[in-house]
Amino acid sequence: MVRKNVAEILQDHVTFELEAIDRMYLNAYVPSLQTGGGFVWFAKTQLGARVPSTMMVAPMSERFVTAMARFAETEGVDLVTFEKGQRKDDLAQAYLAKFQGDEGVLFIGKAQEKASVFRTEKRRDAQGKTYPWIIRSTAMPNHYYVYILDRDFGPLFIKFCSYFPYPAKLCLNGHEWLKRQLTQRQVPFEPLDNGIRSSDEPTRVQRIADTLDAAKIDAVFRKWLRRVPHPFAPAHRAAGYRYQLSILQSEFALTQVLDRPLTGRCFFEEVIRENLDLGRPDQMQLIFDRRVTRRTPGRFPHARTHRGGRALAARRVQEVQGQAVSQGRPSPPYRNHHQRHVRFRDRSCAPQSARAAGDRLCGQPTVVTRRISEPRLPDW
Repeated sequence: MVRKNVAEILQDHVTFELEAIDRMYLNAYVPSLQTGGGFVWFAKTQLGARVPSTMMVAPMSERFVTAMARFAETEGVDLVTFEKGQRKDDLAQAYLAKFQGDEGVLFIGKAQEKASVFRTEKRRDAQGKTYPWIIRSTAMPNHYYVYILDRDFGPLFIKFCSYFPYPAKLCLNGHEWLKRQLTQRQVPFEPLDNGIRSSDEPTRVQRIADTLDAAKIDAVFRKWLRRVPHPFAPAHRAAGYRYQLSILQSEFALTQVLDRPLTGRCFFEEVIRENLDLGRPDQMQLIFDRRVTRRTPGRFPHARTHRGGRALAARRVQEVQGQAVSQGRPSPPYRNHHQRHVRFRDRSCAPQSARAAGDRLCGQPTVVTRRISEPRLPDW
């Protein structure tokens, strides 16, 4: 195979291409209950509290927990307590494999997790009298994972917090939605575990993938809110206390299928060759081959090279969840001339061309001119 660059490989050897939404993780929250004032108004108007306190919402939490247990018993689904370190996806796949039917609740999982909640604390006024004050805090309440198989979206789950203001999460997969849309429309395709490998109608597949939008996602969320228990009663929803969705995390996939394995090998070799500043594979393993956290002892040197070929001093690199982060101490950008150290205040900086500024690596200090009478600082 004649050596080609990355652009030529993608132009000449891609047999199938698809751009689509992959996984989406969304917040479900009640906008008017995100502040202490919103909680006070809810407690007065919906709970009849004369003096608002977080103790007033305890019955709501108890009713929700009881309703979730009753739903699991009535529907004949398991209520599982997740063990520490257990992979929830593996358990969901096991339930999905033995599920019979087009759609329904697979099981309900329970786990204790950190959440942002409201608390009541006592404060004193100028006369020394105590009064309640609503503050934001954190707690470790139980969360309920409702794993669902939807006819249109496939596997998804909704997670409810059992403590006020009862935030929730919705997790779904755009590729699973696309597979079901293609099946319903009888469009032939070859699936991947998380995507589409090929199709005789690629243009139509892309057109269908583009139709997944916020309205469809909101509709499937409302659909299952009507079927599974959640903390807010009909009277609360009638008063405007309804969940709204916002994006917490989204993944967008560009699937490009190459014509043969050799092309794939050439593609990765060219990606490395055209990005030599990342280093060869034996150096790149610092980033990709280990799981290093903030608690991992030791230093991780990372050599840098200037565009002109001059080697720079190695700086410490910390790898956090697969990312290399330079540990430098750049000067704060908001400092003005008078806030600089006395040794640097009177130093004049030579005008710097745009090209020279572009040649500097991120984090490399600017070269400054020095007066002859001043002591020379060490070179970087």
